[in-house]
Amino acid sequence: MNINGTVVIVRHKEHIDKIDALIIPGGESSTISKILAKSGMYDAIVQRVKDNTLPIMGTCAGCVLLAKKIVGNKGEITSLRVMDIEVERNAFGRQKESFEKSIEIKGFSKPYHAVFIRAPVIKKVWETCKILATIDKKIIAVRQKRFLAFSFHPELADDFRLHRYFLEMFV
Repeated sequence: MNINGTVVIVRHKEHIDKIDALIIPGGESSTISKILAKSGMYDAIVQRVKDNTLPIMGTCAGCVLLAKKIVGNKGEITSLRVMDIEVERNAFGRQKESFEKSIEIKGFSKPYHAVFIRAPVIKKVWETCKILATIDKKIIAVRQKRFLAFSFHPELADDFRLHRYFLEMFV
């Protein structure tokens, strides 16, 4: 992408202080939540967010972890409470209902091929959170300040425009 930088796999809380931005990928949100808490990364991330020094992009499970509200959460997920969004996990269905679809994203001149796997839906946004994309009136992409959340998996596409968009937010 002709952008200088280094990709770091974040595995320990000490890594959080050394990065310029964080992408929380898809996966199992309850498992990622437990790992963040157990490793101390949760507190390190929250502190960087409070200091306004850590842009974050969350995809699928990462989207869930950025939400201030999670529909039906009975305490199994401790979200980072970063974005003014309410999210419903697996809202598009289970694994067998996974799909791919070309979507329109605000600010992009051509459609983006998105991959949805057990995807959440962003049920509601408030405050300064802006909707970037929807499917059938279901919110699937949002931005709030230096934070992005997607219901889908841009890491599984060959299109790096969303990654570039994220990097350009703070570079």
